[in-house]
Amino acid sequence: MKDELHWKTAVTSVEPNKIQLRGYPIDRLMGEISFSQAIYLALQGELPSPEVGRLLDAIFVSSVDHGAGPPSVLAARTVASTGAELHAAIAAGVLAISRLHGGAIEEGMNLFHGVAKRADEKKITEGQAAREILGEMKGRGERASGFGHRVHTEDPRTTKLFALAEELRLAGRHVRIARLIEDMLKESLGKALPINVDGAIAALLCDLGIPAEIGNAFFIISRVPGLVAHIHEEKTRMRPMRKIHPSDFEYDGPTEKKI
Repeated sequence: MKDELHWKTAVTSVEPNKIQLRGYPIDRLMGEISFSQAIYLALQGELPSPEVGRLLDAIFVSSVDHGAGPPSVLAARTVASTGAELHAAIAAGVLAISRLHGGAIEEGMNLFHGVAKRADEKKITEGQAAREILGEMKGRGERASGFGHRVHTEDPRTTKLFALAEELRLAGRHVRIARLIEDMLKESLGKALPINVDGAIAALLCDLGIPAEIGNAFFIISRVPGLVAHIHEEKTRMRPMRKIHPSDFEYDGPTEKKI
């Protein structure tokens, strides 16, 4: 029976006075690598380069918050308004993240991987592969995840992420494919449907070799601090059990600051 219950893990080793993450003593990593690099180490099993760490830092900053209107924030604030504990309100916000809100990263990664795979298997150009796949998606009534935004006509986060990736020489095949699809969507729809931050993150994570099935984790990890800020504001500034309107609110924080 003991052998049947025995199992193994390759993530973290814990012994008296010693903790190792993927083989690295955590106390030696502390103060030497960034939090983003530690996340990469935990997920990928190896330390990233400083350049990869810097790009991951930017990815996490890009999605730390997007105002009080997203479903995850409204869910978190609603639960916080009931007097629930912090962890419950955070959980409510995370549970509201799905394929239509924050969940486009995994779908975008699958799309970009699919284009690359078809181009290789059929020995055709990436443009031809993209056109085929987009045509098939249109026939099924599916939309391309990671393109278009309800607020931004040109997502400033996408511009910054792609520029930084180019500067760090980390933008590769999947960023190129994302740009091809952006051009094709504009051509077929007759209007611009620019790459949003989820699409940009999806392309960059593909180029970094992150598995698509954990792509949405990068949005979740990024968004938790923003959720905590909204939850704390709800608990300290608003009356309990209020009716929370999803759009009738205004920002009254600091004006734009320079870094």
